[in-house]
Amino acid sequence: MKIDKKVIVNGILFLTMLSFLSLSFQNQKEEDFVDYIDPTIGNVAPFLVPTYPTSHLPNQMLRTFPIRKDYLSDEIKAFPMHVFMHRNAGLFQIKVGKYTDDFSLQNKAMIVDHDLEKYQPWHFTSYLIDEDIRVSFTPSKKSGIYKVDFPKGSNQLVIKGKGVLKVEQIDENTYYLQESITNKQRGIGAQKLTMQVYAYLKIVNQKNQPQPLENIDTDDAFLLLKSESPKKKTVYLKYAVSYVSKAQAKENFDQEISAKSFDEVVQDAKLEWQKVINQIKVKGGTKAQKRTFYTSLYRTYERMVDINEYGTYFNIYDGKSHSTNRPYYVDDWVWDTYRATHPLRTILNPRQQGDMVNSYVKMYEHSGWMPTFPQVFGNHMCMNSYHSSSIILDAVNKGIDNFDHEKAYEGIKKNLTEGTFLPWRQGHQKGYIDDFFLTKGYYPALKIGEKDTIKNVDDFEKRQPVAVTLGVSFDFWALAGIAENLGKEKEAKYFYAISKNYKNLWNDQLKLFMPKDSDGNWVNIDPKNGGGLGYRNYFDENNAWTYAWDVQQDISGLIGLLGGKEKAEARLDQLFREPLGMRKASFYLNGANSTGMVGQFSMGNEPSFHIPYLYNHFGAPWKTQKKTRFLLDTWFKDNIFGIPGDEDGGGMTAFVVMTSLGIYPVTPGLPYYDITSPIFEKSSIELQNGNTFVIIAKGASKENKYIQKAFLNGKELRNPFIKHEDIMKGGKLELVLDKLPNKKWGTQWSGLM
Repeated sequence: MKIDKKVIVNGILFLTMLSFLSLSFQNQKEEDFVDYIDPTIGNVAPFLVPTYPTSHLPNQMLRTFPIRKDYLSDEIKAFPMHVFMHRNAGLFQIKVGKYTDDFSLQNKAMIVDHDLEKYQPWHFTSYLIDEDIRVSFTPSKKSGIYKVDFPKGSNQLVIKGKGVLKVEQIDENTYYLQESITNKQRGIGAQKLTMQVYAYLKIVNQKNQPQPLENIDTDDAFLLLKSESPKKKTVYLKYAVSYVSKAQAKENFDQEISAKSFDEVVQDAKLEWQKVINQIKVKGGTKAQKRTFYTSLYRTYERMVDINEYGTYFNIYDGKSHSTNRPYYVDDWVWDTYRATHPLRTILNPRQQGDMVNSYVKMYEHSGWMPTFPQVFGNHMCMNSYHSSSIILDAVNKGIDNFDHEKAYEGIKKNLTEGTFLPWRQGHQKGYIDDFFLTKGYYPALKIGEKDTIKNVDDFEKRQPVAVTLGVSFDFWALAGIAENLGKEKEAKYFYAISKNYKNLWNDQLKLFMPKDSDGNWVNIDPKNGGGLGYRNYFDENNAWTYAWDVQQDISGLIGLLGGKEKAEARLDQLFREPLGMRKASFYLNGANSTGMVGQFSMGNEPSFHIPYLYNHFGAPWKTQKKTRFLLDTWFKDNIFGIPGDEDGGGMTAFVVMTSLGIYPVTPGLPYYDITSPIFEKSSIELQNGNTFVIIAKGASKENKYIQKAFLNGKELRNPFIKHEDIMKGGKLELVLDKLPNKKWGTQWSGLM
């Protein structure tokens, strides 16, 4: 038979093409965005508190990270089994090292080589270079496993308590551990709440068989075990923790990790992270921008945490366990997280957000007050104001209904009408200074040199009268909104009137909110540096230039105070250009919290987050696009210095997530978002209701950032806002970008939407 060479050549070409298409198809495998997470980003702080390379499951109870000063230190003090509060040093602290007769390891640091460490949310590993020991960890919900690779010879393992550790040995490789944690609040008549934390611990080998170590000493101070082996040995510390009881700790252990290997738990934990991180898929941007973005997204899942232990949770307020099938969340610093973290969750997981608000309501029922910084050990009274009002209004206005709206209203109403507004005293009954606010319309400041006669004022935190006046005005606005939703028109009208109190501290000459004394006279201070440490005599962590914009709830009112949109825009320009007016060394004596400075704007502190978006409201959206891109590029890098201030467990990184996507909740509590220029060419958000919302910004880059036109589902959008319901219905927001600004886009609108 004659063979046609042309047929053979065509066949080869066809097979080659099939092979190429097959390879191309394989290369199109969906990207796994968890690979961009780097928990070491921000592990060195500009001034105050760094981020921590925390390993945990999303919003779950068990969290841990090695105890060390920060990433620059090569000394690890201990490996805790459980961190019960964000950025806390943790409980049941493990140390390992060479065996010595004097047990000196108890107080000795473990030396690591940074380059031999690896941190992921679902797994970390550290190499102790002096000891030739590797320590690794992987988490589950209420449990975890430490893997310790010992060299041959005599080694020891010590478990110490942060406070007093109680140890009960069950058998040759099984222990119950117990520690106490106490919340001693500040102020006259403050409560002291103490609770127990339990752990059930088994020491096993790779085959999940008992791996008994020689018990050298067991008492109320530490558990000391010795490992003796002629060859290398790997031991696994498998454990679970509980706030309920020893028996519940064992139940948590049996439910989660009893039969699982270390590698299986690693894979399970990674899968949980893939579910939440891959909910947002992006295209475009640089690798560094993706690392910053997805690490920021990971940070927003550190809190709140669900402490429901398979149907039971411990309530510190009555010291009892309660049964429920619903999650019960604690560990939140709402002064930080109400701004963007909670609004982000209303998009990504509205049902979970409803469960979190429901937990606030339950804590109100348990304690008699709506919490502000709810921890497992009670309300950790911090900062000022009652911003839980915002997360309630935000949920109500966004149609989240899986909590008792009436009870939530009752709780925040009690806080604002019966509680004091003194900073760090939330949950104390109000006094005459609080009635002064309600009758005179502002929180009074002390005269210069005047001594405070109010006994319950915190010695360090002071009155913070300007910050309190502005913050509480916002809270009354939120309370009024909740009342209005519930049909309580008379109460809503009354509370809306109080929400205008912020205007009483407007100094029209300075164009700033400034302190007044009880006689109604201005207290003449330096608006850039007056007020002592953290400016707390009058403000809180930020100076008058930052608080000049702290009126998210009434931006039109702020525009009026500034003399109209053009003057407001010019004043905002000045904020970013206004010099410190002193040497940096002098500025940071009082302004250590005001980091990430651009003029008088502080990127490193929460009250600044919404400020760049105010250009949208002042008639210059292109400046919002310019500033937000500049701030992300300048202050949020993918390295150990990559966070410009205290991140506060999602408070700051939620700003990064939302701004990178091109949307931001300037007024948390209202169901809309401001629009800015996205980092990525395409961002897809897979919503829990089955819909997908897509943001398209073709050609987005460092230079190509200015919005020329916008389209929502093909219909031209002429204002720089988008409704929450339009996101949740799914669809497409398309932004046409160019290198030069369209100074008219987004300026022709009346009313918010």
